[in-house]
Amino acid sequence: MAESVVLDPVDLRLLRLLQNDARMTYRDLAAQVGVAPSTCLDRVTRLRRSGVILGHQLRLDPAKLGRGLEALLSVQVRPHRRELVGPFVDRIRALPESRTVFHLTGPDDYLVHVAVADMADLQRLVLDEFTARREVARVETRLIFQQWDCGPLLPPGHGLPKPAEQA
Repeated sequence: MAESVVLDPVDLRLLRLLQNDARMTYRDLAAQVGVAPSTCLDRVTRLRRSGVILGHQLRLDPAKLGRGLEALLSVQVRPHRRELVGPFVDRIRALPESRTVFHLTGPDDYLVHVAVADMADLQRLVLDEFTARREVARVETRLIFQQWDCGPLLPPGHGLPKPAEQA
């Protein structure tokens, strides 16, 4: 497991702002945090080098791309051995419908978030790309009605203020 990085209040403010708008200029970011632009650049560079900031992503609306139906597929792989797991994960990650793949503990080995055109496309995906594989023992499908993004990811103890204790 990777070691955590010590972050001071300025780092935490930078991360919170960048998670809400990764396109902010260093000048605007520095002004909001209260440091010089050169200091801001140095700090963000350090956060990237230390692996705290992993990159920047462009988020797309699946429905506007003709993939208006999203689902979570719980997948059991049997036998659950490394020589089968690697190729399975590689294949699933290569599918254009796959959004995210999680390796889990418990009765299911994987949870795969997919985006497809419609119910027929979802059926095709499950039958042709998942259950047709020898190592897949079971697939359960759950449709996603709606999803919400949550707040910025911060280290433990740096989230929302705790409610005041009652006397």
